[in-house]
Amino acid sequence: MNDEWWRGAVIYQIYPRSFRDSNQDGIGDLRGIIEKLPYVASLGVDGIWLSPFYVSPMADFGYDVADYCAVDPLFGTLADFDELVGVAHRLGLKVVIDLVCAHTSDRHPWFAESRASRGNARADWYVWADPRVDGTPPNNWLSVFGGGAWAWEPRRRQYYLHHFLPSQPKLNLRNEAVLGALLAVTEFWLERGVDGFRLDAVDFLVHDEALTDNPPFRGLRQPVKPYHMQQHLYDLGAPGIRPVIEKIRAFMDRYPGAVSIAEVGSETTDASSLARAGGYVGEDDRGVHAAYSLSQMKSKGDAPTLRDAIAEAERAFPRDGLIWAFSNHDVARVTSRWGDGSAAAAKMFMALLLSLRGGVFIYQGEELGLPEADVPFERLQDPYGRHYWPDFRGRDGCRTPMPWCAESENAGFSNAHTPWLPIPEAHRKLAVSAQECRPDSVLSTSRELLQLRRKHPALRHGRLDLLDVPPPLLAFRRRADAECLLCVFNIGSHDAEFIPPNTRLTPLDGFAAIDGECRIRLPGYGAYIAQEDDSG
Repeated sequence: MNDEWWRGAVIYQIYPRSFRDSNQDGIGDLRGIIEKLPYVASLGVDGIWLSPFYVSPMADFGYDVADYCAVDPLFGTLADFDELVGVAHRLGLKVVIDLVCAHTSDRHPWFAESRASRGNARADWYVWADPRVDGTPPNNWLSVFGGGAWAWEPRRRQYYLHHFLPSQPKLNLRNEAVLGALLAVTEFWLERGVDGFRLDAVDFLVHDEALTDNPPFRGLRQPVKPYHMQQHLYDLGAPGIRPVIEKIRAFMDRYPGAVSIAEVGSETTDASSLARAGGYVGEDDRGVHAAYSLSQMKSKGDAPTLRDAIAEAERAFPRDGLIWAFSNHDVARVTSRWGDGSAAAAKMFMALLLSLRGGVFIYQGEELGLPEADVPFERLQDPYGRHYWPDFRGRDGCRTPMPWCAESENAGFSNAHTPWLPIPEAHRKLAVSAQECRPDSVLSTSRELLQLRRKHPALRHGRLDLLDVPPPLLAFRRRADAECLLCVFNIGSHDAEFIPPNTRLTPLDGFAAIDGECRIRLPGYGAYIAQEDDSG
């Protein structure tokens, strides 16, 4: 692969806690990942993205970092990580890791020093503000996870900003020393051989310096989360984010082939999530290499909404700077969220995902068609879900352990008596071992679709032209050089008919469609990909 290996690449997300437990403590680890890397490579993906494995008190399961340059003993050692990178590279897999730049844990030594006084060397490394005259916080900003976004520190007689948990204080990235320390972190991991970073929560890197109150958002009545009662015009998405990104990018350019991928949120602001993502990438080759947006995953999954998202992505990303994702560790699994939990829905959404222009993230278990798990309250680990139960059940339903062997204890994830999250019986039935030898399984179909994407340049790098078709259908062409592919998807659960604009078609994949002489009938959650021999 060349230095722009990420263009059109498919990257498989691994959530280490839930992938494979090698030491039988009920929590996945790096050696468990090493054990299963041949399986990941066998799928036909181009790389992996590892969610955080750094030293952390795990209040937010690794997204509260206490040491950026060390592996938490829960997951193993630096030697394990080095071995993981070496094995991945030998298997032809790139390695992307999370870089959490917006905040740290309150256990990080930087914060311990910063909170001690207003006059120490790191006093300005976090976002501190004086109270209002009545002792209340400096503005009305709210935390994503609930409550206000400010916490009081008695030693400084000031509030510190936290966009998530109070134990995740916000770094001050306007301070060059802070940014320099984070660049040293990138250097540490790039020197160990990683191929890039997924930059967490990029919208929160920089905020309005005047700490202006957010106005109310009146589009929702009695939302479960007060956070959604504000327009987030000032606490995120500030113009100062782009200069920070450019400095990170300039540093990473010292390492040819290293990629930076921005995570862009779904909050209500003065610009759409995809427009913000496009701005973070830009067309000047100075922003992040690529970006992906949570807004698509959190929106409706019907044909008109998906069509609008694709159209907006085409406007926001004239080049291959967008990475599509339908599932990850923060949202309900796509098979349940947009579909009916069936194998047909899982296959169709995988076919759609792998037919879109740009890069792709596949979340572990998505290739198995895993539905969202129903985790009972007494087993919930996610503080986000525990706070808003039962109307919002948090993120544990998409984080349950990967099922490897249907016949083994805990579906082959761990021999521990009680893994950190339960494994649903429905997931056991969809284990890798249960699908490997079935040509009609979601796993087998996912492998076929990944090979199809590798084989056809139109799917990996071609342009995308949307077609006008009635819901529940979604259709577009992918073109590259002389190749033109017709891609049609039934986003609904009932049969739908499609009259192709060109009847000279050679089906490439009809795993859920019936081809007629003048029309194509797609059953519920059907998909059809065909070569157009004469597109006109």
